[in-house]
Amino acid sequence: MPQLLETIWAWLHTPQGRKIFRYTMTSVISTAVSLFVLGIVFGVLRLWTEVPSTIFANVVAAFPSYWLNRRWAWGKSGRSRLVKEVLPFWVMSIASIAFSMVGASVARYLGQRWDLAAHHHLELTALVLFANVMSFGIFWVLKLMVFNRTFKVPTLADEIAEHLEAERTEGGTAVRPDDDTAVVR
Repeated sequence: MPQLLETIWAWLHTPQGRKIFRYTMTSVISTAVSLFVLGIVFGVLRLWTEVPSTIFANVVAAFPSYWLNRRWAWGKSGRSRLVKEVLPFWVMSIASIAFSMVGASVARYLGQRWDLAAHHHLELTALVLFANVMSFGIFWVLKLMVFNRTFKVPTLADEIAEHLEAERTEGGTAVRPDDDTAVVR
């Protein structure tokens, strides 16, 4: 067990490990924002029913999620790119929100079936919050894969490979990745 913990600790200090940790912490933060907003608008203020409250809470949570994922988890700076970053993020967010709507609908159904809405609003709120957390959890891995491609920051190796490919297509001199000798094309 100590060796496993040492391995995990060492992995967390790699670039990929830091990225996954930051993505996870961003998910924790955005889930907390969503749960807080949902608890207020549905649980305390009772502004809307389960589904609209869930939609509102998740849209609010999407804004810090985008910023934290882009800047902190993937280390992107500068202006956001609409087609390569913003649109894919919102497509995934909308898919996640749609799935959370299903969870909220199930919570609403169960709440009606168990007659929680009339007498046990606290229990119904807990059920809606649980459905929201489950929805976030299911989409977590899928979003990780999409965001990893969406917010990809070119590494030095990527830039070198791009440069070599450009030289190859222009008929210039390029270095093979497995060979230190120059190849003239």
